[in-house]
Amino acid sequence: MTRKEWEAIEKARKVLGLGDKATLGEMKRAYYSLSKQYHPDTAGEEHAADEEMIYRLTEAYNLLMRYCEGYRFPLIPGESDIYDAEDWWMDRFGQDPVWYRRK
Repeated sequence: MTRKEWEAIEKARKVLGLGDKATLGEMKRAYYSLSKQYHPDTAGEEHAADEEMIYRLTEAYNLLMRYCEGYRFPLIPGESDIYDAEDWWMDRFGQDPVWYRRK
């Protein structure tokens, strides 16, 4: 990606109030929640209907969805994936002296 594309994604992330990382579901929930707050048909008293904000939200959401469409999600486990909970624990903490059993 180019610097300009990353800047656009950063701007979209901020418009939707997302963190540095977000799931597809988090992006959608942020968009729907904010749209409900600012849409003229559903804006409550605490948020005035804001047509410009709706356009900004929609543009940000569409940009992030286009970005996600190009991402290839792994559908099979990788060689480094650990299936067993005990193996997972040992992989992360097995060498830590805090967890060694003293005899």
